[in-house]
Amino acid sequence: MSPRREPVPLVLAGARGHGRRHLDTIRRLALSGRVRLAGICELTPLSGPELDGFGAPEQSGDLTALLRSTGARVVVVSTPIHTHTALALTAADQGAHLLLEKPPAPSYAEFQRLADGVEAAGIAAQVGFQSLGSHAIGAIRDLVADGVVGDVLGIGAAGAWTRGEAYFRRAPWAGHRRLDGDDVVDGVLTNPLAHAVATALALDGSTGGGDIEAIETELFRAHDIEADDTSYVGITTTAGRRIGVAATLCAGHPDEPYVVVHGSRGRITFWYKQDRVLVQRSGHGPQESFHGRTDLLDNLLDHLEGRAPLLVPLPVTAAFMRVVEAVRDAPEPTRLPPEAWSRVTDEEGAVRRVVHGVDGLVAASADTLSGFGALGAPWALTRGELNEQ
Repeated sequence: MSPRREPVPLVLAGARGHGRRHLDTIRRLALSGRVRLAGICELTPLSGPELDGFGAPEQSGDLTALLRSTGARVVVVSTPIHTHTALALTAADQGAHLLLEKPPAPSYAEFQRLADGVEAAGIAAQVGFQSLGSHAIGAIRDLVADGVVGDVLGIGAAGAWTRGEAYFRRAPWAGHRRLDGDDVVDGVLTNPLAHAVATALALDGSTGGGDIEAIETELFRAHDIEADDTSYVGITTTAGRRIGVAATLCAGHPDEPYVVVHGSRGRITFWYKQDRVLVQRSGHGPQESFHGRTDLLDNLLDHLEGRAPLLVPLPVTAAFMRVVEAVRDAPEPTRLPPEAWSRVTDEEGAVRRVVHGVDGLVAASADTLSGFGALGAPWALTRGELNEQ
């Protein structure tokens, strides 16, 4: 009979907003005896109802002090983007392993500083791209390797989502490119629909910083924000393939985001939030399959026990960070003219903005790997005016 494992002491930095999802995961793992929530790092301590099922973990706004007093082995960082590097390096300095929310950093320089610190500390660092925990990723790679859809011609991705105007008032940093001199880069491609970019890069096998030859951006905004809410990025890899990602938070009818692998004899579409795959190819009927998913905190714990490699280690997000850098360095997003969008109110009274025709443009972009300008959107820049990195 194997000895009973002691639960791993864990600290959660950022327990509100998206951090609530991490609390749910930690609660599940705590109930199974795998982890113990030793501490919560928040500027305003959580109340009793927010801590349902956790007892009374230590709370502090000082992560260094919290790690020293709790002896936590793992830190989950789910805080504003511009705080990621400092908090992650604090965890590394204390020898704690990391699950770091995406994007890992707001600039490539900060990403490199983070990567150097993680390597020097000898800790494990996993980045929270949950879509890369989908078992569909490996299945699609196998289909491509077996030549099921022929030669890969390119990869497209589409994200047609909606976010109400209140979304950009949820926090002082929301919708900002910079705040008080710090990079934030809270745009549609780098935060809410960052998974579309990262998943497309992963399916192409272009995850390293050196795998990217060139990046073009088309950044627009319908909302009264600094950052982009309707954008396209065209990526040319060093292997000569094309990746195009179009995304908006101003859809008329929101739908599940997806990535599509275009082959010479067919295509593979992956709805990454559903772990759903559809294969369409010449001479065959459509084949649909659903796949499992490994939670990234589970995987980190398995890795620390020597039972699994990390699914999303920091180095495999370097190509994604090249995209973040291209968005960061691009000219300010173009404000869409008033005639390009409308304000609508949903049944709950939330107000949002809809860019006319953007749903079809996003889908067409994924099909053609073209930007909004090339697709003829009247409000978009022409191909010659695109920002190239």
